[in-house]
Order: sequence, then C-alpha cells, then structure tokens
Amino acid sequence: MDEPSPFDAQSLLVESETLDAFLSELAAEAGRRMPGANGCGITLERDGRPYTVASAGPAAPPLDEMQYTIDAGPCLEALRHDKEVYVTDMAEEARWMPYPPFAVDRGTRSSLSLPLKERHGMAGALNLYAAAPGAFAPADQERLRLIAAQASGALVLAVRIADAQQSAADLQATLRSRTVIDQAMGVIMGQQRCGADDAFAFLRTASQNRNIKLRELCAQLIRNVTGEPPREGNFRPRG
Repeated sequence: MDEPSPFDAQSLLVESETLDAFLSELAAEAGRRMPGANGCGITLERDGRPYTVASAGPAAPPLDEMQYTIDAGPCLEALRHDKEVYVTDMAEEARWMPYPPFAVDRGTRSSLSLPLKERHGMAGALNLYAAAPGAFAPADQERLRLIAAQASGALVLAVRIADAQQSAADLQATLRSRTVIDQAMGVIMGQQRCGADDAFAFLRTASQNRNIKLRELCAQLIRNVTGEPPREGNFRPRG
C-alpha cells in the first residue's frame, strides 16, 4: 500500500470555507490515516463545556456523548490534562465506569485520544476509536501525534477566523435592526410631533408593555403605516 502524502493542516484550513468544514475534513483525514479506526471525533471545550465539533465514522458520536454525560473518559482526560490517553482494551479497563463496557457493547475495544493544545481559553482532543484491541501501534501513534500537533495551531486560527466572522455578522444584524428602529422613530416623531429621545422612549415602553422585541414592534409599525416591510439596508465595510 502506498504511503499517504504528508498531512498539511494549513492547506486543509485554506481549502475549507467554514470552521465546520475544516473540522469535518480534519476528522475524516485522521480516520483515513488510521485504517483500523472505526470512528474519529474532535472534542472542544470552551467555558468548561465539552462538545463534539466534528466526527467521522459511526463509533465516535455515541462514545463521545457517553463521556460527556458522565463527565469522564479518555477523551476528557486528554483534553483536560494535556496528555495522550491510549486504551489498549476497553474490556480490561477499570477507569471511567460505566464508559468502558458501554464502548465494548458498541463494538469498540481500543481508543487513542491526543490533546489539541489549550490556547486562549480553548482546549481540545482528537479521539480515534477501533474495533480491535491494541489497534494503535507505535508508528500509528507517532503519525497521529504529528496530525494533532499541526491541527492544534490550525484549529486556533480557524476558531479565530470563525469568531471574527460571527462578530461581523452580529454587527451587520445590529446595523439592520438600528435602521428599522430609526425608521419607526421617524414615524413616531411625525405622528407625535416629538423629538428622537421621546420617540425612542415611546417605542421602548410599547415594546415592554406588549412583551415584544423592539425591532419586531418597529417592523410591525412600519408595515402598518406604509403597507410595506421596512427597508433594512445593505451595509458593507468601506474599502
């Protein structure tokens, strides 16, 4: 069998359009480089809450979720203590009960969890599962260590990009809401012959009394007055 080409996490990140796409392909690529694996999952923990962000193969989702439920397991140990955790045979494992028999019942006998280095309040782990006991030979472990090391740096960059994109989207949503509110304030100022502060106070009080979000109230007002939905505008950053 031909040796797989060298893993390049940076190229994988560049080729991925979203954070989810990058993580999904990372999980799939790790699984492809370990033919004996029946599942691969990537776990992140932010603000003390672990969750699977991507998986490949049938084994990973239920095994990851079981560990989150009992708040213990090789995945979480690797993530929280920044160390590799290799379980050679779940049938002989006494830690993290009742997780090991749960894994055996679902056809998994060995696993390897590698930490994705903690940075900026984020920790992660790359988790591979296999049906056979002792499935991860030293050469396999070294190959997967290199993937985890590259993935750590790429993952931090990917999360930063995703956070920046979300912040931009949030700003766009805020600006659109502001436009709708400004239009409604103009209607109230014309009807009540009042200033901007009084118009905003009027709308805020009406929103609270009717238990409806301010933006939704303003949109309803504009539709009632004009017969058309509000113009939300199209905001673009200046070049």
